[in-house]
Amino acid sequence: MCGRYATTRSPSDLSAEFEAEPAEDLPELRPDYNVAPTKVVPLILERHSREDPDVKHRLVKGVTWGLVPSWAKDRAIGNRLINARSETLGEKPSFRSAFAKRRALVPADGFYEWYTTEKLNAKGKPVKQPFFIHAPDGKPLAMAGLYEIWRDKALPEDDDSAWLWTFTIITTTATDDVGRIHDRAPMLVPRDKWATWLDPDTDDKDALGRLLVPAAPGALQAYPVSTSVNNVRNNGPELMEPIALEGEPTGEDGAQPTLGDL
Repeated sequence: MCGRYATTRSPSDLSAEFEAEPAEDLPELRPDYNVAPTKVVPLILERHSREDPDVKHRLVKGVTWGLVPSWAKDRAIGNRLINARSETLGEKPSFRSAFAKRRALVPADGFYEWYTTEKLNAKGKPVKQPFFIHAPDGKPLAMAGLYEIWRDKALPEDDDSAWLWTFTIITTTATDDVGRIHDRAPMLVPRDKWATWLDPDTDDKDALGRLLVPAAPGALQAYPVSTSVNNVRNNGPELMEPIALEGEPTGEDGAQPTLGDL
């Protein structure tokens, strides 16, 4: 799964990188080095214009992490829907509609995953070492996502707070060395596929399905970081800084993660 990531670029930088315009209601978004579910973070999406349905706009919008389907009775379900498995997108009621029409890109500097080591804590349980996984060239990752718009029926329809925008991150099987750290990883959308993925008029499930593949070998790098990232209250650039391991971590199969190209 993907349960924590970092997104530190400004909305203007994201607008330039993803060729998107800021949404009218885009809030002030500060760099976040420890994004956790329920936070409002930047999302890249494409929508038909209200004034002219034939015109589409690619937007940078602030959206809450944790998808709440439009049919949900309350927003609490979003706490359980932070990830969507790529293998069942077209089947699960929670994601089926969003996969058809509301696909998005989740910009990230990188994401965190935890690796089980040989060390034991005071309770005798294996210590989990966090790793930061990112693009070698330092460019933002375009993680595949889905978004939904949920209405709180307890509020008037014309009340802006009655409408909640939420998203989930699509995960797929992690291969090669990524799989040594964790067996699941966010699905990444290559730049030349952004337009196809974001286009709300794209309804070719086969074409979309072909995008749901693990990152190509060498597309990611990983290094260990401080366990300070374990606490969601900690937030700063130091969380992304590499550290030296006290011991070499080993997985269930005895494999060691590569601290370079993944």
